[in-house]
Amino acid sequence: MSTLTLVRHGQAEPFQGERSVLTSLGETQAARLAQFWLRQQVRFDEVYSGDLPRQTRTEQVVADCFRASGQPWPEPQADAAWNEYDAPGMLQHLASADPSRAATVREIIARQRARQAEPPVPLDPDPAATGSEQILATLAAQYAQARSGPNANRAFQRMFEALMLRWLEGGTADGVEPWTTFRDRVSGAIRRIMEGPPGRRVAVFTSGGPIGFAVHFALRAPVRSFLDVNWRVRNSSVTEFIFDRERFTLDSFNGIPHLIEDAALRTWR
Repeated sequence: MSTLTLVRHGQAEPFQGERSVLTSLGETQAARLAQFWLRQQVRFDEVYSGDLPRQTRTEQVVADCFRASGQPWPEPQADAAWNEYDAPGMLQHLASADPSRAATVREIIARQRARQAEPPVPLDPDPAATGSEQILATLAAQYAQARSGPNANRAFQRMFEALMLRWLEGGTADGVEPWTTFRDRVSGAIRRIMEGPPGRRVAVFTSGGPIGFAVHFALRAPVRSFLDVNWRVRNSSVTEFIFDRERFTLDSFNGIPHLIEDAALRTWR
């Protein structure tokens, strides 16, 4: 059997899309992961990364730590199939669908950038959250009312969850990658790794969306589970799988042993 270790990038500026880069805290998270792996004598045979700056920089920080310690580190292979879905594009579509929402969406982005250390609020299943434009309009209005109060994070989460559900149901927008395309590219990346020779130790530096999908893929869970998992993936966390050419099995999820001793380094976004 082989092992696949998926690493979420360190903390980065949210809702910046392809331009998003690591914060100084994100750099520290990546360095702490490398130091933990060095202490545990963790080694890899192959290393991959998406090609977004926050993903490649996380890998580079880890690689630099290994090489500075005199330990080998495989040459990384960039694969855009491990890139994140287009969350900024989805929010912009929410604004463009109704120009009156544009100011609210700009404020959403600004406020969420200021709330990086807060965990996403766990939500109970909402049977009304069908992802329809009507639901989105209602939730956007609720966020507009709540944005200056203590429930702003919950209101944002409900609105963005409805937007994501609409995406999962096939809702599309110009310039935004459809769910089916995202699904096919990430599952294709997983299968390409599975097709290699046995006994390999593979690391991939990626984002919360591909990690959430990989868990969904391994468990053969309902599509909605992708979102439920995606919300909980911490920055620089490690999710592990064991696999061969026929099987792909979840072994651990969202591990942050390198951050256990410092709560200030534990972030979701």
